[in-house]
Amino acid sequence: MPVAMDRAELTTDQVLKRDIPWETYMSTKLISSTCLQLLKRYDHKPEAQRGPLLDEDGPSYVRVFLDILRSISKEETVEYVLALIDEMLAANPKRAALFYDKSLSGEDIYDPFLRLLWKGNWFVQEKSCKILTQLISARPKLQNGMVPNGEASNSKSKLTSIHDVLKGLVDWLCSQLRSPTHPNCSIPTATHCLATLLKETYVRTLFVQADGVKLLIPLISPASTQQSIQLLYETCLCIWLLSFYDAAVDYLSTTRVIPRLVEVVKGSTKEKVVRVVVMSFRNLLAKGAFAAQMIDLGLPHIVQNLKAQAWSDEDLLDALNQLEVGLKENLKRLSSFDKYKQQVLLGHLDWSPMHKDPNFWRENITNFEENDFQILRVLMTVIDTSTDTTALAVACYDLSQFLQYHPSGRLVVADLKAKDRVMKLMNHDNAEVRKNSLLCVQRLFLGAKYASFLQA
Repeated sequence: MPVAMDRAELTTDQVLKRDIPWETYMSTKLISSTCLQLLKRYDHKPEAQRGPLLDEDGPSYVRVFLDILRSISKEETVEYVLALIDEMLAANPKRAALFYDKSLSGEDIYDPFLRLLWKGNWFVQEKSCKILTQLISARPKLQNGMVPNGEASNSKSKLTSIHDVLKGLVDWLCSQLRSPTHPNCSIPTATHCLATLLKETYVRTLFVQADGVKLLIPLISPASTQQSIQLLYETCLCIWLLSFYDAAVDYLSTTRVIPRLVEVVKGSTKEKVVRVVVMSFRNLLAKGAFAAQMIDLGLPHIVQNLKAQAWSDEDLLDALNQLEVGLKENLKRLSSFDKYKQQVLLGHLDWSPMHKDPNFWRENITNFEENDFQILRVLMTVIDTSTDTTALAVACYDLSQFLQYHPSGRLVVADLKAKDRVMKLMNHDNAEVRKNSLLCVQRLFLGAKYASFLQA
């Protein structure tokens, strides 16, 4: 949802210099006289004077701020009150607990900010998002069937439930990642808030349901400027938090998250970035096909290089040691077919020994039937689209090996309409590609019975 950019560049300092006509609001009964007196004591005062006021009567000030956001819609005033709350929390984050004081148990502390997320300009949206994130993080844990806001867990109260707040906030954060309101600030703001919110299990569930995981993957790329390093760090922190949640891990396994993280860790000297990436690897190592992918991308060697560097962070050193041990164990367990499958699926085809090993083909030929001959279909995609001559030659050779060793090889390959697709490569500029495409076509015509005469 685009917003007017002239207001998008506002700063908190600019907004807090304004003089808001509180007396006028009182005369028109938009605020009470008590509210006005509290504001006069607080407004335009330094933190040294505000601190004691909040220590003494913090919940009353929170109530004043919430009342103003509910009853006054004038943009300048809404911006001003949000800036006051933001400044109050920035000076002391523990003040978020004031919103959960018993005296405010009947107040809907979330609704004003949740509403403004979708209605305001960028300044309003960003402040509302930031404040909501702090409030959610500070909320007391469930006790005696009560949830924050003083709303009973089985209540039919009209107060905004924490579930509604979290869903609304996650939806807004995903919308910012998809279609940023602000060209430079939306994505860093959304990622910053997610790096805090995804500590909660329920938020991880909502984020996966909102199809948010795929929105983070493009943000994982080597960074150079301070701002981009912070964004990269917080994105990788989100990935690490998601790596504790199986549904998110299942989704991550369909993305290029591991190759992207490997590129980051190879090129980053920022300790906090390396730490969170290595900890993500450590978590993902035990799940799905990640281990084979990490090994195929050369992570064992990268870990050795990282261990040789002088890191001061104990968590990073521990994670590197655990990752190294885990990769070694997986390397022992990884079958030759698992390694082969990873090569094909990642498109990293080369002349590793297994391709020309008759035992590999005899022992694993039935594995090629998995997922409706997925490996063969990927080989055909390589043959159709790759510009790498080695990959093309190996793909043709492997297809010819399948034809030789699988009893129904010709029928399966014919179903894939492989003949014409491979024949196109018989006129390729590269001799190795020509030779292996010819071998494949010959085996396709002759069948397994005669193919043994055509050993390469």
